[in-house]
Amino acid sequence: MQLPLRIDPAAGKSLQLQITEQIRLLILDGRLVAGARMPASRQLAQDLDVSRNTIMAAFGRLIAEGFLVAREPTGTFVAERVAPEGPALLPLVDARPSAAAEQRRRRRLKFRGEAHEVVAPHGHELEFDFWVGRPDARLFPLRHWQALLMRKLRTGARHLCEYGDPQGVLALREAISAHVGATRGIAADPARIVITNGIQEGLNLLAWLLIAPGVEVVVEDPCYRGAAHVFAGHGATLRPVAVDQDGIDCAALPAAALAYVTPSHQYPLGVTQSLARREALLAWAAAAGAYVVEDDYDCDFFYDGAPLPALKSLDRNGQVIYLGTFSKSLGAGLRIGYMVLPAELCEPARKAKALLNNCQPWLEQAALAAFITEGGYAEHLRRLRQLYAARRNHLCAAVTHGLPEWRCSGEGGGMHLVVQLPARGPDAQAVEQLARAHGVGVYGISHGNARLWNVGGDAALERVLLLGYAALSETEVSEALLRLRQAVGTGVVSEG
Repeated sequence: MQLPLRIDPAAGKSLQLQITEQIRLLILDGRLVAGARMPASRQLAQDLDVSRNTIMAAFGRLIAEGFLVAREPTGTFVAERVAPEGPALLPLVDARPSAAAEQRRRRRLKFRGEAHEVVAPHGHELEFDFWVGRPDARLFPLRHWQALLMRKLRTGARHLCEYGDPQGVLALREAISAHVGATRGIAADPARIVITNGIQEGLNLLAWLLIAPGVEVVVEDPCYRGAAHVFAGHGATLRPVAVDQDGIDCAALPAAALAYVTPSHQYPLGVTQSLARREALLAWAAAAGAYVVEDDYDCDFFYDGAPLPALKSLDRNGQVIYLGTFSKSLGAGLRIGYMVLPAELCEPARKAKALLNNCQPWLEQAALAAFITEGGYAEHLRRLRQLYAARRNHLCAAVTHGLPEWRCSGEGGGMHLVVQLPARGPDAQAVEQLARAHGVGVYGISHGNARLWNVGGDAALERVLLLGYAALSETEVSEALLRLRQAVGTGVVSEG
């Protein structure tokens, strides 16, 4: 460690005193934290171009004052019981901006967006949480993943010290190309794939490329809040279009530059867009000269037969932008997603990615490429589908038995159920509070990371709950539903 000390031989103070005072100040204002190891006296003397005796004398004085402790033979450390006095002990320039200058500075903030929830707001307080889109961490293939990481470190550790291709590791792009070809029917050239920091970064890259203030963007109503906020944050004018049992209502699509859709398992309502609607959406895009963004966020989980091919698989005009992710199948902490782009967007996206963060971390990409190509990913998905299907079935049965007036839908795929509450009784917001008082997390549309424009226009949507079941075992589902039944039976809404 090198310390930011400044020695002035003409300061009128001894070198020892200058060093002592500056180290003391670093400790008092919390810049050198308790337990921090000090640099070796020989190294510090070399850095400051002073004698080692000067450094040892300064250390000795600070030890006597209780700021440092010597632990032979390991070294010298900052004492544990020094109470920081806070910053601002260093001399500051006495220059205060005028009120007008302060206003000018604040007006320079360009960003006007809103954040969305990626972590359950009360999850740490709850014993059973039906937060949507969260895989079961207990099912992560930890040993296999550790072995892949170690193998890649042994054979390619030099990549940790180098910048990579902004589009992503070629082996991973090739593996993704093969995977989406087989499972989603997409003929994806690896040269048209860009690896991203989850779908969220993909949305931001697209907004950077395609959205300017006033550009009109079609979104589903209701839709994923994270997408709506990205587009709005870049100045887009959002045009919500209602969703029914066949997906977005293509007959109601306005003229726009972009449409954002979740056709395989609509978020949040869980419906699957029909083939006729998909063809109509592509026809609209061709007539409007628009792009369609297909967010296939949980496409690996279909339980009752083969899924429809992705919308991108039907695209013959290069107008669909496909977004995929490993956040739902492996874990959001890996931060690996991908885009399959039309040809004309590949190079702009590559440049934008390079400006944003140069590239994704190499190690996780390399391990994931091997996991896919060697068959580990397919086996992992097979196991997850079996377990998640069983949990879904158990949850549906528990709701039917314990809360028979509640109606489940959206169960054909994905990782969450949609529950329609009865017309009588508490609405979704009230059930959220009742459940939370009993240690259970359930979520209405507005609190489930979704955006609803038609508030007040469709009372039924105010009585919809989202129940993510992937992270709960069947035993946990049973206990959670028992508590939920008790909670609704009490009818007493808690404060906060």
